[in-house]
Amino acid sequence: MLSCISLVWTGALLLVLGAPQAQAIDDFKHHSYEEMVRALFSVQSQCPYITRIYSIGRSAEGRHLYVLEFSDSPGIHEALEPEFKYVGNMHGNEVLGRELLIQLCQFLCEEYLAGNQRITSLIHNTRIHILPSMNPDGYEVAARQGPEFNGYLVGRGNSRDVDLNRNFPDLNGLMYYYEKNNGQNHHLPLPDKWELQVEPETLAVIKWMQNYNFVLSANLHGGAVVANYPFDKSREARVRGKSAYSATPDDKIFKKLAKAYSYAHSWMHKGWNCGDYFEEGITNGANWYSLSKGMQDFNYLYTNCFEITLELSCDKFPPASALAKEWLANREALVSYLEQVHHGIKGMVYDENNNPISNADIAVAGINHDVTTGADGDYFRLLLPGTYTVTASASGYQPYSSTVTVGPAEAIQLHFYLKPAPKGTNLNAKGHQGKKNLSTAKVPPTNLGPR
Repeated sequence: MLSCISLVWTGALLLVLGAPQAQAIDDFKHHSYEEMVRALFSVQSQCPYITRIYSIGRSAEGRHLYVLEFSDSPGIHEALEPEFKYVGNMHGNEVLGRELLIQLCQFLCEEYLAGNQRITSLIHNTRIHILPSMNPDGYEVAARQGPEFNGYLVGRGNSRDVDLNRNFPDLNGLMYYYEKNNGQNHHLPLPDKWELQVEPETLAVIKWMQNYNFVLSANLHGGAVVANYPFDKSREARVRGKSAYSATPDDKIFKKLAKAYSYAHSWMHKGWNCGDYFEEGITNGANWYSLSKGMQDFNYLYTNCFEITLELSCDKFPPASALAKEWLANREALVSYLEQVHHGIKGMVYDENNNPISNADIAVAGINHDVTTGADGDYFRLLLPGTYTVTASASGYQPYSSTVTVGPAEAIQLHFYLKPAPKGTNLNAKGHQGKKNLSTAKVPPTNLGPR
């Protein structure tokens, strides 16, 4: 039974979110694959005009990797409307994220129907993609043991016992080389025959990234309580067992994103959790321990997407009785983090005839990491408040720069109109070519932390 203090706190949170009523605790349970699929289709049936279910592929054992999309125009990318994704259950035995994302799907639908202004605005202005389980095969292995007897590694990998968060092409080494040689700083090339080197689940997620111009993402894990941000892989080898901080060019915005989650979470920001201490509940991945071939770094180096990894529970497979408390602890954080996709700048890049230009580069002076326009010519650049010089460039066009001041609220719109380059002019426009990454470094067998 909830204490009086807990009831007051819960009521206050519901008031903030505008929820008419708390969900019954009896609704919280661990969902098998079939139950998870039924839950997602139930939400889609309840909110058919703002949702769509699609599969990005199949697991090694043939289970569909289902995504539930929320949008006022499901199935359609609307120009200047950012794409966001949540991914859960990448490690099959880390199950809280899976359950939280199922609850989030139900919550978004119910609150939209109830007329919650905050949720309605979010769905009308964002295209939200939710993949509750990236590793349904591993989950089934872990679930057979259940919460009481689940081991640290049983069900972590997929059905072939491959750790999916050590299975993405390793682009960090190439990035660190380019940093020293003034090379490409974004959308790094994949190694030859990369499709044959990854698992079906990893392949499906990479193809997913290629098909959608995601702006912001979070990957939900368990085994600790902390918001972890890139880079995960150290630039230098460990010295005397000590890890080294590996900052991205966007280190400041990544810290802000991580804090957006940790401070909205009931206790993550306090730092002391699971016997560990992380100041403000956040950590640079490499400073915690170095990890190769992870999904978080891959997002940043191969796409326009900024992703962090959320460690959400000390217990990888918490009992069903703990799920209601965990949902209340994470609900505001899940919504608050999603709202971060609307900060910074966004805009269109056109030619002189107002035709949108896809694959144009957007560079911010002082931050050595560019983003590109999508198929519709729109771009999104997450930035902290401040004044920036921004340059748009594309092959065959003259680059153009503009100064913009970013505030703390909604993203500032900044459009560009590029003129054709004079014939015979070599503008050295950046493309997406580069040396192939032939790194074959193997992950040390001891590198099996929560993420």
